Amino acid sequence: MAKRTDIKKILVIGSGPIVIGQAAEFDYAGTQACLGLKEEGDEVILCNSNPATIMTDPAIADKVYMEPLTLEYMAKIVRHERPDAIVPGIGGQTGLNLAMQLEKKGVLKECQTELLGTRSDSIRQAEDRELFKELCEKLGEPVLPSSIANTVEEAVRAARSIGYPVVLRPAFTLGGTGGGFADDEKEFLGLIKNALALSPVHQVLIEKSIKGFKEIEYEVIRDSNDTAITVCNMENLDPVGIHTGDSIVVCPSQTLTNKEYQMLRDSALRLIRALQVEGGCNVQFALDPHSFQYYVIEVNPRVSRSSALASKASGYPIARVSAKISVGMTLDEIPLVNTPASFEPALDYVVTKMPRFPFDKFADANQRLGTQMKATGEVMSIGRTFEESLLKAVRSLETGVFHLYMEKFDHMSNGELLSYIKTGTDDRIFAIAQLLRQGCNTLQLAMETKIDRFFLDKIKKMIETENLLKANPWNKEVLCQAKKEGFSDCAIAWLWNAKEEEIFRIRKEQQLFPVYKMIDTCASEFDSYVPYFYSTYEEENESIAGDRKKILVLGSGPIRIGQGVEFDYSTVHAVKTIRDAGYEAIVINNNPETVSTDYTTSDKLYFEPLCVEDVMNVIELEQPEGVIASLGGQTAINLAEPLEARGVTIIGTDCKAIEKAENRESFEKLLAKLSIPQPKGQAVTNIEDGVRAAASIGYPVLVRPSFVLGGRAMQIVAKEEQLRQYLKTAVEINEEKPVLVDHYIRGKEVEIDGICDGQDVFVPGIMELVERTGVHSGDSISVYPTYSISEHVKEVILEYARKLGLGIGIRGLFNIQFIVDQEEQVYIIEVNPRSSRTVPFLSKATGYSLADIATRVILGISLKEQGIITHYPKEKDFWYVKAPAFSFAKLNGMDAYLSPEMKSTGEAIGYDRKLSRAMYKALIASGVKMQNYGTVMVTLADEDKEEALPFIQRFYDMGFNIEATVGTGEFLKAHGIRTRIRRKLSENSTEILEAIRSGYVSYVINTRAILSGIHYEDGLAIRRTAIENNVTMFTSLDTVKVLLDVLEEITIGVSPLYA
Repeated sequence: MAKRTDIKKILVIGSGPIVIGQAAEFDYAGTQACLGLKEEGDEVILCNSNPATIMTDPAIADKVYMEPLTLEYMAKIVRHERPDAIVPGIGGQTGLNLAMQLEKKGVLKECQTELLGTRSDSIRQAEDRELFKELCEKLGEPVLPSSIANTVEEAVRAARSIGYPVVLRPAFTLGGTGGGFADDEKEFLGLIKNALALSPVHQVLIEKSIKGFKEIEYEVIRDSNDTAITVCNMENLDPVGIHTGDSIVVCPSQTLTNKEYQMLRDSALRLIRALQVEGGCNVQFALDPHSFQYYVIEVNPRVSRSSALASKASGYPIARVSAKISVGMTLDEIPLVNTPASFEPALDYVVTKMPRFPFDKFADANQRLGTQMKATGEVMSIGRTFEESLLKAVRSLETGVFHLYMEKFDHMSNGELLSYIKTGTDDRIFAIAQLLRQGCNTLQLAMETKIDRFFLDKIKKMIETENLLKANPWNKEVLCQAKKEGFSDCAIAWLWNAKEEEIFRIRKEQQLFPVYKMIDTCASEFDSYVPYFYSTYEEENESIAGDRKKILVLGSGPIRIGQGVEFDYSTVHAVKTIRDAGYEAIVINNNPETVSTDYTTSDKLYFEPLCVEDVMNVIELEQPEGVIASLGGQTAINLAEPLEARGVTIIGTDCKAIEKAENRESFEKLLAKLSIPQPKGQAVTNIEDGVRAAASIGYPVLVRPSFVLGGRAMQIVAKEEQLRQYLKTAVEINEEKPVLVDHYIRGKEVEIDGICDGQDVFVPGIMELVERTGVHSGDSISVYPTYSISEHVKEVILEYARKLGLGIGIRGLFNIQFIVDQEEQVYIIEVNPRSSRTVPFLSKATGYSLADIATRVILGISLKEQGIITHYPKEKDFWYVKAPAFSFAKLNGMDAYLSPEMKSTGEAIGYDRKLSRAMYKALIASGVKMQNYGTVMVTLADEDKEEALPFIQRFYDMGFNIEATVGTGEFLKAHGIRTRIRRKLSENSTEILEAIRSGYVSYVINTRAILSGIHYEDGLAIRRTAIENNVTMFTSLDTVKVLLDVLEEITIGVSPLYA
């Protein structure tokens, strides 16, 4: 069936801000889908509220709405645009839920807009647990004994009749939100209330737990002709019980017999046909490792997280093909590189995905893994064997490990390690490796972990190679064998007690370099050339190095807190600009979720770890003119110095300039020379120096390690004992790793992104942050243009930006954060000599594509030659607001207090002619629940009470009830505000927590003493309870003020005519 001609205008719904469970994979899928539809001549309208992504760029769709992804706004857009159709299956669960709501409310019927791809009744059948169970039973597909509950009482009855252990799955939620395992009724009661609350339809599925079964996924695709194929299958290394997003995943499956593989493949294709899915679909199975018994866990009738992985693992563009199927094309009509899309991919390599967790930033979050997803991102690696693939993935994670070894397990006994591996954690595989080093047998480990012995034997083989290396230092044959098994130079150097550079030198002398193999979807059955490569130590090299001039761009690796998809945005822009300038653009990256790792983005893609060795291997083959390290966040910047030391040309901002900005001493000297003030402070290398420095600077002080990203381990401390505690436990402190101690200045925070070409500096916009200093800029609400700073302050900021850009020697992008105090004094907090988190937002707000301008500067085209002759263009007369999105509900045990340590996972945008409306849109889009009625629960630090009083008065005047803890309540009462007092834990009462749980509290306002440094455990319990019960919480009074401005704008008040 050919493409439909009756459809001209198509609406694509994105997935909104990045949260745990819904990350950049949907940005990649959405970008592919939009471009695929445009290829077919359709007009594409896109709705997505995430400014950080390539998807919301003007080049991707014909029109882009960055409005909140809510039913209200989507209905307005559908009525305004009147599209012929909507593609629902591209924007993750958010996009799918919205499309279903639009249909249910009759908006689609009213506007004569149809849902493309999978029909809505099929979606309901797959998403609704009861209907899905019925379908499986009809098809004879085994499903777990289960029961649906809408109340706690029903749920308890169901669990008793099914029999413990059970698993809870709330309906229509993301990344397993609110779900979990319960071994008995006590655990069950601890989970059920929250699970019911988090489901939008207040429905929870309770099913028999099959922890310990293998979890297998099939990625399948079907068209309207009923042609259906398997793109690939994947096996979770961890057994059922750990969310697939948190598990190590191997593709294709390694431990299935042919009979098991075909049995599950047939089942997946039967299900996709019965559901009449049109497009990509993900089917998850649980398989008993000791029999052929299997259960269907779930079917996602949409492009999912696994689809991005499957696309990158197989080279088959699932989202693009799905988009074309949705407009009537069939698989045999859609051409891929060398075969039609109806040709099932074949893989002659092993792909490993490892999740990237935020626990390095959130030490207080519970590291135990379960059905609730906790990873913020992932890496993918490709090798000829599982060993090679796994070791490449380990060193791609950027968690400070270079091999399957973690120092922390050295001091643990066998018994301690055995009890540690019983539960899934982010580092369990490292503990398993340590047990194998200590001689533990794989059978015992398989019993304890339910991980298949195949994988454990492979890890044991790695340990045997370690021993071989130790026994044969500098042996060339052993070196060659270790390289074939994926051992890094760094790991070999560790085992040989040598330096990494020495191993690289020996390899260079012996010409022991990897070759590069191509990923071409058909295991080289047909002649083809796909510019997508991975390294392995074999004979034949398939990557042909041409003689065009080349530029290599370093990507930004896995998504983590502090380094999100914003850096991929800059990378993709740079690649396009490099290609337009006539160079060959080469990308190295290892994140399967992103647009930069789509092989159609660049001239060549190397899917490799972002480690010095792996990057050098590519450079040895390609011999580029230069390497760009300033666009891939801190990952790429950290590679600049070691690469330059090995003779690589870094273009753009060079190592001398990076050192000037990032080394405390050099930076202070430069500031003194330029007469630019910064908060008083010094770098210290031991605890006593730190205490002395703080005493002379004066408390409170801001402490942090020197090289940081996303404010990692940054804290404001107000007392000596707090400082000692921090220096002992939060950071490593030594000569190599100094800690910075700075005076904490309370004031407004202001941020700029600029471009310097060595002659001129261009600053497209100044952003003002809503929250005062002390909240990380990534967690603050950011506003362009500025709304409260004077022209004089702006002039000072622009002058400092010019002096610093030229003084440091920046070539390309840089970012500066400033403090403006009460006297309008401007201080520098820091300069980042690279692309920053705010580049996409500022580019979209100002209309200047910063990454493109900066890349042209790096290639030697000055700002003047690009037609940019102004230092600071005229500000827009429109307001743009960036609001952070948090994933606190996913990380139980974590303190949600906003501090200098970054905690947000994503961001959303709001824009309007009125500031308060732009704020409203940004807050709604970032997931803040806005209510203009109800109860406000207030608990304030003494130092904040006077400042908070007028805000609480405004809530009261709007008709809110006020409840407060004793100290705050007495203060409010004394100032004429009617307040109900609630007792707290330290007063031997759970009254305040019960009030938050009861459901009538709209907002919790909870501030912590910064200046006095007195913290109570009560605050932590209150914040945790608010997060667990999905109550909107504010820990900064600046955010409260903004909220009030918005609520007053949207609330129509009442008043008596006669009084």
